[in-house]
Amino acid sequence: MFCCLRTCLNGNVHKPSVSVSRVKEPEIHLDASHMGADVILLSNYLRITGTGGALATAPLVQSKSYFEAKIQQRGNWSIGLATRRADLSRKQGGTDRESWCLCSDNLTRHDNEECDPVRKQPVPPNSTLFNESTAPGLIGIEDLNEDLLLTTGSLEALDNNLTNGLCHDSSNIADEGDVIGVAFDHIELNFYLNGNNLEVPFRNIKASTLFPVIYVGNGAIIDIILDNFLYPIPAGFERIMLEQSLL
Repeated sequence: MFCCLRTCLNGNVHKPSVSVSRVKEPEIHLDASHMGADVILLSNYLRITGTGGALATAPLVQSKSYFEAKIQQRGNWSIGLATRRADLSRKQGGTDRESWCLCSDNLTRHDNEECDPVRKQPVPPNSTLFNESTAPGLIGIEDLNEDLLLTTGSLEALDNNLTNGLCHDSSNIADEGDVIGVAFDHIELNFYLNGNNLEVPFRNIKASTLFPVIYVGNGAIIDIILDNFLYPIPAGFERIMLEQSLL
């Protein structure tokens, strides 16, 4: 009888279940199976540091795709698109035929060729920069950094360079906290800085399957942003979608 009772009780006693709280992994993120050996992925595979590059887990299959990358810490970085044949062991993108990138040294690169440099916006000829400034806070030509004048050779050369938008320093195009936007429509690849088009497009990219890619080096830390964007998406573009989502 006691054996029967023990058996019945054992069969009806349930151990309390322990619920484990786990953060849901995003649908699309940086791909640990397609990254350089010295790359480190953090924050649910949305943050990259170390040395080398990493692709995203989903290709750009829709007609118009957009994503962003936020610079959390300075260093060398390259942001753009690549195929799975790209060399992800390098700390700079665009050094082979399989990647197209905007780089932190203000240049776009592909196939180890330096393409369009990123320039500052032209300064209008009637800007206060060219006129005497008597009001507080306005900058006159006499207030310009002496080193800038030395690099141009003369005030006249400086005036011409400023008018044509050719004066830009050698520092990184983007600083900590800035956001690089990437828009691709299978015709052009465009880059944005804090919502403004940098006007340095790649055109007629010949590759069947392209993925977002980020390269880092020299201490750079970059976050990839695949939804909840920090700046308005260019008209007609959407966040990257998984292929089955398009059906």
